[in-house]
Amino acid sequence: MEPPRFTFNPKDGIDNPALVITDDPDPHSLVPRPCYLKRLEDQSFGFFLRTDRSGRSFEVRDVEPWSPAKRGGLRDGDHVLEVNEEYVHNMDFCRVVRKIQSCGLDLFLLVLRRDEYEEAVSVGVDLQTLAKSSKGDGWSRPRLCHISRHPEDGLGMTITSVEGQKGQFTVNTLTDGPAEKAGVCTGDRLIWINGVMVSTLTHSTLNRTVKRIGDSVTVLVIDREGESCSVRRKTPILPEVAECRGLPHAARTMRLVKGPDGYGFLLRQERLAGSQRKDLVHVLREVDEGSPAEAEGMKDGDLLLAVNGTPVESLEHDDIVKQIRRSRDKVVLTSISIPGRDFYRELGISPLLFYEEASVQDERQQTRIQRELPLRDGRPTIYVEDGEETDRPGQTGSQISQEL
Repeated sequence: MEPPRFTFNPKDGIDNPALVITDDPDPHSLVPRPCYLKRLEDQSFGFFLRTDRSGRSFEVRDVEPWSPAKRGGLRDGDHVLEVNEEYVHNMDFCRVVRKIQSCGLDLFLLVLRRDEYEEAVSVGVDLQTLAKSSKGDGWSRPRLCHISRHPEDGLGMTITSVEGQKGQFTVNTLTDGPAEKAGVCTGDRLIWINGVMVSTLTHSTLNRTVKRIGDSVTVLVIDREGESCSVRRKTPILPEVAECRGLPHAARTMRLVKGPDGYGFLLRQERLAGSQRKDLVHVLREVDEGSPAEAEGMKDGDLLLAVNGTPVESLEHDDIVKQIRRSRDKVVLTSISIPGRDFYRELGISPLLFYEEASVQDERQQTRIQRELPLRDGRPTIYVEDGEETDRPGQTGSQISQEL
């Protein structure tokens, strides 16, 4: 068959594809995609996170059908730029994994398709600037603020309904009052109070709720410009993407070096008084006097949250013990008091959400070179390069079980 003939029409310009001169890719055509993943208790997000040999990018792999990842719009090959509104490209892989593991039930990712990512890298696009510009002018993060009641000024704020908008409320603050000092600004939109979405409340119900508040309250607020950006992007306003302003009951980090008699404490699985039957916790007990545990400030009765930066609340006792033993002579433990756990439970967020473990033990010793982590269930497995890169279970290479 004779190939089609192409003619030049001066009114239409060049119509021969072979003669078309293309420009370099337009970075403005690259628009990162927000993905909101919401899972249930004991459910996974349903995807693998993988880093390349350079450790500079994070690729989504094996998105499971019908999973929160699939429903949230995540696709195989997507490259993650942000986790919960924080730029993570070029961040340490283990740190990114811990951010995802510690976020609780809600996860917000900003991603580029693989072809878009490769295009952006090839033309030298600043990915951080690209991520920021995709949110639009006026974007800001919500603020999670903890307000302590003053004997005279109270909470130092009043809440008013937005006229004509059901379930919408704004905050007015007293100058130098408790709310303003906690980070709340006049004109902020109130999103939730003590873990309750105010959009589900009437004004009278909200007023009764505020009056019943004791010595303190935790509120999630955002300025109007930030709210407008969230509406335009169709992204939820969640504590997981917020800036933390002075929440109490911080988690404690203990870096233990084993002594002649061990670390000097017991780990017990217990059921808290008044809790549900399956609500078991891992409690630090019988801290020996003069032991490494006591020297690091371990408190009898505190609850264990993480081992070497990895959350362990959902694990069985024996699995946690194995993790600690695998650490050999050094281990990093993260704990919190029972009142602290109760505080975060009431808010419905993880006590590790705003906790950035500063210096976990040497990660090269802990994991050698980590390449792939499945974020599927409560006990993902890290596939470790041991001379050759390992893509799947059963292939050549070492395998380390991370108890989560």
